[in-house]
Amino acid sequence: MVGAVLVGLTGGIPATAQAKLTLTASKPDTARLSTLTFTTSAVPGGRTSVRVLLPDGYAKDTGRRYPVLYLLHGGAGNSSDWTTAGNAITATAGKPLIVVMPDGGSAGWYSNWRNAGTQGKPRWEDYHVGELIPWVDRHLRTVAARKGRAIAGLSMGGFGAMSYAARHPELFAAAAAFSGAVDTAVQPEALASLAALDGGNASSIWGARRTQEIIWRGHNPTDLAENLRGMQLTLRTGNGEAGGPFGGGGPDDVFEPAVHEMTVNLHERLHAYGVPSVYEDYGPGGHTWAYWNRDLQQTLPAILGTFTKPAALPRDVRFVSTAPRYAIRGWNVTIHRRALEFSRLSDATARGFDLAGSGTATVVTPGRYRPRSAHAITIQPEKGPVLRRTKRADARGRLRIDLPLGPRNKGQQDAPGVKTRFWSTSVKIR
Repeated sequence: MVGAVLVGLTGGIPATAQAKLTLTASKPDTARLSTLTFTTSAVPGGRTSVRVLLPDGYAKDTGRRYPVLYLLHGGAGNSSDWTTAGNAITATAGKPLIVVMPDGGSAGWYSNWRNAGTQGKPRWEDYHVGELIPWVDRHLRTVAARKGRAIAGLSMGGFGAMSYAARHPELFAAAAAFSGAVDTAVQPEALASLAALDGGNASSIWGARRTQEIIWRGHNPTDLAENLRGMQLTLRTGNGEAGGPFGGGGPDDVFEPAVHEMTVNLHERLHAYGVPSVYEDYGPGGHTWAYWNRDLQQTLPAILGTFTKPAALPRDVRFVSTAPRYAIRGWNVTIHRRALEFSRLSDATARGFDLAGSGTATVVTPGRYRPRSAHAITIQPEKGPVLRRTKRADARGRLRIDLPLGPRNKGQQDAPGVKTRFWSTSVKIR
């Protein structure tokens, strides 16, 4: 079905992203469901599958565009899970929604694997975010913008949904985790050991936690919770005790108690940042499909409501990241430093911003100023004298501002024996 209704669209998709992903087969499974096979250099073997659910009437109403829900599977699963064990077909019947269900590896953790520093494959984040989303927006009649995308998943897929949303908040209006592994600080050894399902070892994904904790934290939804501001968020979990309405739980269930602790941690971190969410701890219940199917059924109305009436984005921009370069809502930040660590952009508006980290930085603002206009810039480092400069906006109305943060840290944040200090610099723009 999908192959018959693919529509060539534009939408600012980089040619490099388009070229990396090639559709090699499209197999109709039902009137609404198709299985797509792609080749990509990002995954082992170069081939991967995606299941796509189209809304009723998609082929006939050729002038209509639809929002997309990216629905992620859990550990030891694959792209078919939500339509075989799960109830995605019946839950979305009659709803104006495209559902995209990609493969993420048996234990891929929706990440680019570190592989002892050699990188290489798999690169699940590159594939899902950099290739698949642009492909879907180019070939299906989507609402190809943040207001038309949501992401959800169960267990490992709950981690993927919240990690992708926190690392790429410009892409999603809503995110949901069902029994989600959303805090990798809980039982990290057990999480790392699951890499063996995909032929890896305990240090393959983000490295050995003892020495590479900052890489773990840079992907961890609980550490990145502040980035989820402005999204419609849903967290649902049981506590793993026996006695739930669909059975499961009890001493043999080692997963639900762990993801319950993780979900509580993320919920409390969101609350501390003043980020609202729908949170349900439904008590006794196991790590089983009956609960995840109910979770999806109960969450869909909120996601569809967000598509109908997206929440207003916060006026100021805040973003935390371990990346040395990042872009968020038109702000482009480059940190010049020695070692991997967090930096934090906050209170970013047309009147200025704060940036915390170490070393020096270059910030390019969004195009909010009259082209070629001159502006007085006041830079107040936490360590050092006040700097006053005059900067002229470029032809696109952007300002480029170089600023000091503070002495560069000598070693990687959270590494054994390393003491890390962060410095904050405030910038005012007139």
